[in-house]
Amino acid sequence: MENYDYLIKLLALGDSAVGKTSFLNQYTNHIFQTNFVSTVGIDFFEKRVVYKSPHHEFGRGQRLLLQLWDTAGQERFRSLTTAFYRDAMGFLLFYDVTNEASFLNVRDWLAQLSVHSYCENPDFVLCANKVDLEDIRTISTSDGKQLADELGADGNCGYLTNMNVSWHLGKRCTHVDFSKRRLNFHLSPTLCTIESIYRPAAPYVETSAATGLNVEIAVNTLLDLLMDRIQHSTELQLANGVVQGIRFGENASKTPGQRCFC
Repeated sequence: MENYDYLIKLLALGDSAVGKTSFLNQYTNHIFQTNFVSTVGIDFFEKRVVYKSPHHEFGRGQRLLLQLWDTAGQERFRSLTTAFYRDAMGFLLFYDVTNEASFLNVRDWLAQLSVHSYCENPDFVLCANKVDLEDIRTISTSDGKQLADELGADGNCGYLTNMNVSWHLGKRCTHVDFSKRRLNFHLSPTLCTIESIYRPAAPYVETSAATGLNVEIAVNTLLDLLMDRIQHSTELQLANGVVQGIRFGENASKTPGQRCFC
């Protein structure tokens, strides 16, 4: 019997050597390795967590099995890594604060994400990594925040550095298929029709895989977005007479848009 409530797949994106592998290793194993070995194709990490919504103080936390996919940043692996985009529910988008090229390439990564991900506006967190290397830093906090503002759907973003925390929230809408409790996000023409539900715009988080600064917070921030999306989707399904991917009433059979793609 499965001992988790949801299996959630997250994908780390960004140029080679921005610290994706080190970040995921720090998050899952609390280890930082100084030797650099470039990821070939796809690597894989796994972690079990108990998630409690910041909006609900009481009640049992959701048991999550996180699968964190580490992608190669090199161009020659691009066709391989993009094949994994649709299976991921959330994305950690990295740049290296000591490498201007990786910062400038964030838009290219986001463009690919928009094309290949499960929906038009996927949940992602912008991670400014290697902030422990302050002496050789070339991308400032203000530069990162400005980029986050520009990437946000409506210009509202959450900022999290080692200096301050501020949130400005918006929302968005999609449909989630809960069959087998594996979260497969896809747009449903029958259920995703209420445009009053929006999403929080992309947060900006300054991180250090070396020291562990904000590593867990970056992932938790992404989980907040995903679980908020799940909650809204559940409410939409209940409002439409749908529970666990099944419609009750006259049309009891599943439509193609309601099937699970596990």
